[in-house]
Amino acid sequence: MQNLRVGLIREGKVPPDKRVPFTPFQVEEIHQRFPHVKVVVQESDVRCFGDREYRALDVEVTSDMRSCDILMGIKEVPADWLIPGKTYLFFSHTIKKQPHNRKLLQEILKRGITLVDYEALKDKLGNRLVAFGRYAGLVGAYNGLWTYGRRFGLFNLKRAYECFDVNDLKLELRKINLPPVKIILTGSGRVARGAMETLDSAGIRRVNPQDFLHRTFNEPVYVQLSSADYHQRKTGGAFNRDEFHHHPERYDSSFIRFAHAADMLIAGAYWNPAAPVLFTRKDMQQPEFKIKVIADITCDIEGSIPSTKRASTISDPVYDYDAATDQVMPPLSHEKHVTVMAIDNLPCELPRNASEEFGRDLLDKILPALFVDDTDGVIERATIARNGMLTPQFAYLQDYVDGKQAAGG
Repeated sequence: MQNLRVGLIREGKVPPDKRVPFTPFQVEEIHQRFPHVKVVVQESDVRCFGDREYRALDVEVTSDMRSCDILMGIKEVPADWLIPGKTYLFFSHTIKKQPHNRKLLQEILKRGITLVDYEALKDKLGNRLVAFGRYAGLVGAYNGLWTYGRRFGLFNLKRAYECFDVNDLKLELRKINLPPVKIILTGSGRVARGAMETLDSAGIRRVNPQDFLHRTFNEPVYVQLSSADYHQRKTGGAFNRDEFHHHPERYDSSFIRFAHAADMLIAGAYWNPAAPVLFTRKDMQQPEFKIKVIADITCDIEGSIPSTKRASTISDPVYDYDAATDQVMPPLSHEKHVTVMAIDNLPCELPRNASEEFGRDLLDKILPALFVDDTDGVIERATIARNGMLTPQFAYLQDYVDGKQAAGG
C-alpha cells in the first residue's frame, strides 16, 4: 500500500477559524489504524489545539506542506495559498454557487487541484456523513437565549466562547430565567438536535405545534417544526416529503401563523433557494408579527428570512433589523426592531469540542475510503474538481466558474 503524507493546514480565512480536522490524540489513532499514513501539522498560533499539544505526542509540526499528498483544513483556503496538484479537503462553500468563492474554485481548477468538499461527503442515500451541525445548533440556540436575555434585560450569560467546554456552557444555562415566552425551532437534522440539547438543558419545555398555536402557558416553551408543519401543496393534498425535497417550488409557506404566536425564532432548517421563504418583509411589518429575536443558525443571506441581511461575528454577534426601511440597525436600538443573531461560524465558539466530534466522524466514516478503498464511492461523490476540470456530478458549476451565473442558479 502506497505511503501517504497528510497535512493538517493552517486556517487562513479572516477572521481565523480555531477548529482543526483532528485533535492530537486522533492523529495518534490515525497512525495506529493506518500505518502507511503519516500526519503532519502546519504551524499555527490560532488553532484550538496548540503546536505543543501535537509535539507532545510526537506528531511532526512544520511550516512547509509541499511534501504532503493530501491537505486537510476546515474553512476555505486563500486562493494564493493553494499548492498546485495536491488533493484538498475542506468546506469550499462553492456548491451553491456562492459568489464570494468563485475565484477560489477558478484557482483550484487552474492549479490542477483535486478538491473533496466535506459538505458533499454523503452515503448512497444522500445523508451527510460529517458536519459541525450539532455544535452549530448548541451554540446557536445558546446565543439566541443570550440575545433574548440582553434585549429584555432578563439575565446575563457568559458568551459561549468564554465557556471552557460544552459542560461549562450547560452550567451557564442554569442562570436563565425566562417569562412564559414561546420559541420556534425549525429543522430536524443535526443542527436542530443540537439546539434542542441547549433548550432542554435550559429547562424549556417542548410542546406540539397545535398546543403552541392555540394554548397559553405559564412557563417558557418551544416547538420543533419540520418542513411538513409549515408548508402546504399549492394544488392541495397532503404534504409529501420526497416531493418537497425534489420539487419545493410546488409548495407555499404556512409559517406565518407560527410567527403570530412566537416571541423568538431559532432557524436550524436547511433552505433550498427553490423553496418558499418562511415569511416576507411585508409580513414582518404587520402588527400580528410577534417575533422579536431571531437566531438564524443557517445564516442564508437574503434567503428564507428577510432580516438576515448579513452575517454577524463572534466579536459582534447581533444587529437589529428595521422591517419598515429594510435596513440593518445598531443592536438593541429600538423596540420595534427585530434583533438578529446570524453568526456564520458558530462551532468556533466551542472549537475543541466541535473539532473532537468532527474528527471522530472523519476517522470512522471517511478515512477508510480516503486512505484504503473507496468501494462505496463516498470520496468520488464528494470530489468537485480533478485535473483542472469539474467532475461530472458538479458540472453544473461550469457557468458559475465562467462568471455567467449567480448564486442559486
